[in-house]
Amino acid sequence: MQRRRDSFDAELGAARAVVRQALGEVVARGWAPEGEKVFAARGDVLDRAWRAARDLVDGTAPVRPAYERYCGVVWTHLEPSSLTLAQRQRLLVPSGLYGVTSAQDPIGDYRLKMGVYLASLGRLDVFWRDPVSAAVAETTRGAIVVNLLPREHERAIDASVLGAASRVIDVVFATPDGARAAGHAAKAVKGVLARRLLENGLAALEGFAWRGWEAERRGDRTPDDPVRVLAPA
Repeated sequence: MQRRRDSFDAELGAARAVVRQALGEVVARGWAPEGEKVFAARGDVLDRAWRAARDLVDGTAPVRPAYERYCGVVWTHLEPSSLTLAQRQRLLVPSGLYGVTSAQDPIGDYRLKMGVYLASLGRLDVFWRDPVSAAVAETTRGAIVVNLLPREHERAIDASVLGAASRVIDVVFATPDGARAAGHAAKAVKGVLARRLLENGLAALEGFAWRGWEAERRGDRTPDDPVRVLAPA
């Protein structure tokens, strides 16, 4: 099935083809231990990942908008189906397979994390760093970009390239002692904040509060400091 064009086809089409070729080599070998590492899965989840990879490689993978394809705590609390099309197009999502897409762009089913190592290609975050950085910088040039990315996805974007094109506001979700927050609650609050930003703009950062999580006030930081969203004490 031919995939409809998306926001980054022109910039990333060639690089995506290289990743699909490397994935095809994994599929051709069909070696179970390699599959467990590449897809970070076992059992039924691994079987589904193999099937999805075969469909992607042979061009028969059905596609759906990314916001319908992705799931998990962040996406559940973001509630993307009730956002407008324009809002979903503003939500950019790094991807081990596609490099980056908007939440509205059509994608196939896949399981391929950004930090995965492919034998003929190396680490995907390293491979994607230059083309994704350039593509996102061009797309967001002159705009304000709010960075909610986890470290795995941050490694695929050169902050200096993006910062030269746009004003970037980094948001860090932290515990009261300053460590990075993790787990279900940290993912949930990220989804809630992302939605409020899409609906209300940067005003959502000032005075943000949700279930005990609170954003630092502007007076507590310099303009270049990350915005910290602190977990309940």
